[in-house]
Amino acid sequence: MWLPVLGLLTGILIGLLTGVEIPPAYHVYILLLLLVMVDALFGALKETLKQSYSNILFLTGLFLSLLLAWGLAFLGRQLGVELYLAPLIALGIRIFQNTAVIRREILSLIRSDK
Repeated sequence: MWLPVLGLLTGILIGLLTGVEIPPAYHVYILLLLLVMVDALFGALKETLKQSYSNILFLTGLFLSLLLAWGLAFLGRQLGVELYLAPLIALGIRIFQNTAVIRREILSLIRSDK
């Protein structure tokens, strides 16, 4: 579980220290990248709490979700349709679902300690 958190913190630190500006043409891709990373991080936390976390599942899920989201965004840009909204909505739903499961797992851990 420490690998995703370490990667996220390292990326945030590098981004804050370098001051690199991203061209507006790439904003959608960066948005999808951030949402995929947050979704993967919450999914990893959920699986850790359920004691079924796997690094290989985390990494393959992260890259496959990212490629699919970017592919839809690219295809939508070529067709002139805002297809990036499909992965945006799907990732948003998954983030909230994972948050609900994490909350339930933490509450069940707290209740079992009493």
